Amino acid sequence: MKQHLLTAALLAGLVIVVVLVTQALGIRLYDRIVTNLCISLVLVLGLQLFMGNSGILSFAHMGFMGVGAYTSAVLTIPVQMKGMALPDLYPFLHGVELSPYLAIGAAGILAALVAAAISYPLMRLSDAAAVITSFALLVVLYTAMTHWSALTNGPRTLFGLPKATNLHLAALVAIIALVGALAFKESRTGRLLRASRDDERAAAAMGVNIPALRWRAFILAAFFAGVGGALWGHFITSFSPKAFYLKETFVILSMLVIGGTNTVTGAVVGTFIVTAAYEGLRGVEGVLNDAKVTAEPVIGLTEIVLSLAMIAVLILKPGGLFPTREIGALIARRMERKK
Repeated sequence: MKQHLLTAALLAGLVIVVVLVTQALGIRLYDRIVTNLCISLVLVLGLQLFMGNSGILSFAHMGFMGVGAYTSAVLTIPVQMKGMALPDLYPFLHGVELSPYLAIGAAGILAALVAAAISYPLMRLSDAAAVITSFALLVVLYTAMTHWSALTNGPRTLFGLPKATNLHLAALVAIIALVGALAFKESRTGRLLRASRDDERAAAAMGVNIPALRWRAFILAAFFAGVGGALWGHFITSFSPKAFYLKETFVILSMLVIGGTNTVTGAVVGTFIVTAAYEGLRGVEGVLNDAKVTAEPVIGLTEIVLSLAMIAVLILKPGGLFPTREIGALIARRMERKK
């Protein structure tokens, strides 16, 4: 128990220190980057909660982020702007205008309800079949967002969300998500789910209801994704369905794979590393394009380097930087050795 508390304290402390340093610097660009980092952390922790404990790769996570973002948008866009932002909106929603903070919670709940309604049959699948169906679910959600014009404005950009997400709110939600992911990992459901991950047949023989366990984890992961999507929507204030598809899925997956799928520590460390690399590489692309080093614009450097980094990690450290043990357990083990 002490190890888990130490892990939570260290990881939450890391987030707090980064936020305090960013505030002290007072540079708007850094504030924006760290806010984005905290939102990404919420998403990655949700993905780790399901993937890390069940051992099943899920592509659908970004789809539930989109559900959360659009839910919060419909509930918070000012009444006087809804006619322009959502011209085909259902009449009963025209007069709805909630506080963004209430809408963020509602977005997480609706994403969880959607996951609960459509995912239970999928939880009976494992290995390649589970991966393919999760990708199919992402396609279904993306297609719905692209064509449900009444709620999403179709493939066009949806605008008009009030700016509500700042560095403090994003960091607070990230810390809550961090504690929640650790608590789930050490809960009875989390332990049984990891047992089924390590040996599905043995767990089933002991009477473990594996689909039900996976379903609970998937619903909670969707809740995290919905909250993260709403936070991001109220940070960026305008977006289109393209923001919740393959490119963004790859970035979130790379954060988790590089850090370590099986640990919350890996999710946090991977998010920090990939965010720093992503922003740095985008800066390099900008410098190269401004200097006109090549005749054609430099495009895709960020994705290429991240892909190579993921391949290198999978070859050299298949479990990621923190494959099995949380940072609290590692520190406690070293302290015992010194004694």
